[in-house]
Amino acid sequence: MEQEALYQLSRSLQKWILESAAYTRAQIKQPLTVNIKSGPNDLVTNVDCANQTFLAEKIKTAYPNAQLVGEEGAGEVPDDWQQGLTFFIDPIDGTMNFVKQRANFAIMVGVYEDGQPLFGIIYDVMADQLFWGGTQLGVFENETALKDAIDNPLQEGLICVNTQMMVTNELHLQDILRQSSGVRIYGSAGITFAHLVKGQVLAYISKLAPWDIAAGRVLAETLGFQVLQFNGQPVSMMQKEGMIIAPKQAIHEIITIMNDLNP
Repeated sequence: MEQEALYQLSRSLQKWILESAAYTRAQIKQPLTVNIKSGPNDLVTNVDCANQTFLAEKIKTAYPNAQLVGEEGAGEVPDDWQQGLTFFIDPIDGTMNFVKQRANFAIMVGVYEDGQPLFGIIYDVMADQLFWGGTQLGVFENETALKDAIDNPLQEGLICVNTQMMVTNELHLQDILRQSSGVRIYGSAGITFAHLVKGQVLAYISKLAPWDIAAGRVLAETLGFQVLQFNGQPVSMMQKEGMIIAPKQAIHEIITIMNDLNP
């Protein structure tokens, strides 16, 4: 994408997400309609659906040939998503936090061109923190440029993890945690990525759907983090996958521990 077109895309998405966030803040004071999806900890609200409809309409009007992948609805990634522009929409990331805490949730959009990360935007709605950028732009928190990731060893950083994986010690995650500085759990991929790109945590280990990872992957890779599956292979962006996001040294240590301790 040409630079001016990318700047326009950035400006448009920031505007639309701020409009969506204003609606969300207004609705958060009202009774919510909450439904269960795959299980009692997987929720969707009327605000999730309204945000996705709003963002999808704005994107489709401005980019009629683009493909849209949203969490609410079919939730499927088309086989040909690597052709042209594809927008991954997560209208409220951290819906449980939204429902229970009225905080610690984000609106996210990741944009890919011919399968390559192009632009990501994550908005922490209640903290009014906007994280955005890509390889051609750099990464920003609001209007402040963020620094590249520091390639620290595992023992010098905090790790964010998937709760279920930690409780069950899947892939010997507890052994990994013991070699780090400690663990933090935020209940939202978007909020976790915000801490990651600000340098407040070193690594993120979880199982994430394409709309969970799309925006954060763009920002993280731009800053020098690697985004890999548990086996060290690239993520597919086609389905929910186990993945690690960390700088080179830490991700090597994590994958080594997973593989060395597994039968």
